[in-house]
Amino acid sequence: MAEVQALAAKVLLAAFFLSFLFGAIAQRTHFCTMGALADAYNMGDTMRLRQWALAAGIAILGFWALAAAGQIDPAKTLYSGSRWIWLSALTGGALFGAGMVLASGCGSKNLVRLGAGNLKSLVVFLVLGLSAFATLKGITGVLRVNTVDRVAFDFGAPALLPVGIASLGGISLHAAGLASALVLGGGLALWALAGRGFRTFDNLLAGIGVGLVIVAAWWVSAHLGYLAEHPETLEETFLATNSGRAEALSFVGPIAYTLDWLLFFSDKSKLLTIGIVSVAGVVTGSFASALLRRQFRWQGFAGTEDVANHLVGAFLMGVGGVTALGCSIGQGLSGLATLSATSFVAVAGIVLGALGGLRWQAWRVERMA
Repeated sequence: MAEVQALAAKVLLAAFFLSFLFGAIAQRTHFCTMGALADAYNMGDTMRLRQWALAAGIAILGFWALAAAGQIDPAKTLYSGSRWIWLSALTGGALFGAGMVLASGCGSKNLVRLGAGNLKSLVVFLVLGLSAFATLKGITGVLRVNTVDRVAFDFGAPALLPVGIASLGGISLHAAGLASALVLGGGLALWALAGRGFRTFDNLLAGIGVGLVIVAAWWVSAHLGYLAEHPETLEETFLATNSGRAEALSFVGPIAYTLDWLLFFSDKSKLLTIGIVSVAGVVTGSFASALLRRQFRWQGFAGTEDVANHLVGAFLMGVGGVTALGCSIGQGLSGLATLSATSFVAVAGIVLGALGGLRWQAWRVERMA
């Protein structure tokens, strides 16, 4: 057990370091899913959307390269269940997408802003965490389980695109995974890099840096933290995870677990996990970057309407992120890297919800004018 605990500490330290890098990169480059969609919708500027596409492309290519090298098992991740919860992913994704527009950014972006001194993001952090925990184990969780979660299709095998291709084409999972990754991941990366004026230091740092952080996070959880047989339970284990399966970066459920850990710190059953240290790492990384670049500034709400928007947005993100099994980073990058069928639907839901939120904001401005 001493060796297991030492290995768990290494996993947590590695997860903190990677999330620290994520926070620092996002603070410097303004990497943001909501911002990327808003720039493209409002101004026709695709620079930040290309950052996101490059990160997603590298995450997909890196994940399946690790799988082909035998470093990780793609069938044992949080996103590889056999049940295709398409309605939960679509509904939750849409709620999350609308919420991140109202709250001026997704969960990860608000952690980055919190590190740079934005007190509005502290309110978002608290409300998002509470609503997420309620959707995991509380009143909205009961509603989730008894409604959208009931609608699902069971494939009888991991609901991953390469699994379907392998079974139909009579080829190995690794070959199908690499082929799919080259087409989808490579396509996203090429589209991003082909943008006029895109290949600047900050854009490449955002896309390549965030993408590699996601890949490394998968390796830490699925390889470094993997035990074929835990000495106490004698069962297969992924150390320091909340789900018991391999995880990468995500920022809705982990914020809820962070609040739970802080509130019940004296309860010895409450242990640090990858998700909890990742939340701390993003805030710390952003704080360090903001200080070094002299961009740390205390910021607050502009008025009552601003408060209301952030409260509603945080609530929608908490409920939606848990329902969709992830956020714009959790499903959008970590989940999409696995080419999960559920992740594709969740990303579509997030985009649709965000576009709806942006259209509502534009209508409000027009109406006031």
